[in-house]
Amino acid sequence: MIEKNDTWVLMNKPQHKKVIGVKWVYRTKLNIDDYINKYKAILVVKGYAQVFRFYFLKTFVPVARLDTIIMVLALLAYKG
Repeated sequence: MIEKNDTWVLMNKPQHKKVIGVKWVYRTKLNIDDYINKYKAILVVKGYAQVFRFYFLKTFVPVARLDTIIMVLALLAYKG
């Protein structure tokens, strides 16, 4: 699916760069009655090995809690 969805592009490693390691995380998801629902496997990068401005220049993670969004909307409605 990763290749089909064009999620990534395979590139050659530059000569002066070090490869960052990865790790597989396995998890078993259970139903409410403790029967196995599904098995999940996630490939994660060992991010602690990255150096700012050497491996990356910017990071952005769009995360917002629902409580925060509701509070901002309530403040906007109150001032409006």
